Amino acid sequence: MRDYRIVTDSTCDLPANVVEELGLTVIPMEFQLDGATYHNYPDGREYDFHQFYEALRAGKTSTTSQVNYQTFLDTFTPILEEGKDILYLSFSSGLSGTYNGSTIAAKDLMEKYPDARIISIDTLAASIGEGLLVFAAAKKREEGLSLEELAKWVEANRLHLCHWFTVDDLNHLKRGGRVSPAVAIIGTALGIKPVMHVDDEGHLIPVSKVRGRRKSLDALVDHMVQTCTHPEGQTIFIGHGDSLEDAEYVAKLVRQKFKVKTVILNYIGPVIGSHSGPGTIALFFFGTQR
Repeated sequence: MRDYRIVTDSTCDLPANVVEELGLTVIPMEFQLDGATYHNYPDGREYDFHQFYEALRAGKTSTTSQVNYQTFLDTFTPILEEGKDILYLSFSSGLSGTYNGSTIAAKDLMEKYPDARIISIDTLAASIGEGLLVFAAAKKREEGLSLEELAKWVEANRLHLCHWFTVDDLNHLKRGGRVSPAVAIIGTALGIKPVMHVDDEGHLIPVSKVRGRRKSLDALVDHMVQTCTHPEGQTIFIGHGDSLEDAEYVAKLVRQKFKVKTVILNYIGPVIGSHSGPGTIALFFFGTQR
């Protein structure tokens, strides 16, 4: 049985130390700010995460682009040259064309390397939701699952990966077309905070609205109470848009309500953060359904 490497993209928002410990290959996706293009590395080497959110707070706008065909070739080829196969776990096709691009590159490379296997899977997940699925898959790989076995496990479990988000600034959702200008204006004036999740098709969907920041954070954990399965064995991820204190508040609530194995907090990186903005808080766990 050939060895294989797990590859993902930097929208997984996993901490750099976790990426290193699990031996993952992470494709750094691009974002554009102040007329320059940067790569979103897990360690923030090209643009510090805190400084990125400070730029957004100052009124600057960041845009993003999907992974292109050549980047896939440049990432996959050295792994194939090592004689290893590839399991690529992609950012949600409901939010990006990255997955479709990966399948084209994989097909072309398998024609060039006929003994190689590249399996590309749409995680239908975003940010550390994608990261949690990658994390869990890497742990399964350590248990000895083959490439095909792990691919089947990911496909069987991806719709149990729950994402719950709230944002502090509706204007970023307005720019991305997630809320109308009228809703953004009225919601901001009234202190209305949306509670959103990623659905089974991998789209970011508003679910409810609450008044006040603290209630929106409580609502994330309330949803976890409703659907979380076997929390005692889970590593829970919480992402934040340069809002560590609020992320720690959510982590405290999670620990109060569940005897979870571990809680890991990390920045939501610039690619996702370009669309969600400063103050975003996101909670990720496995549950009965999304």
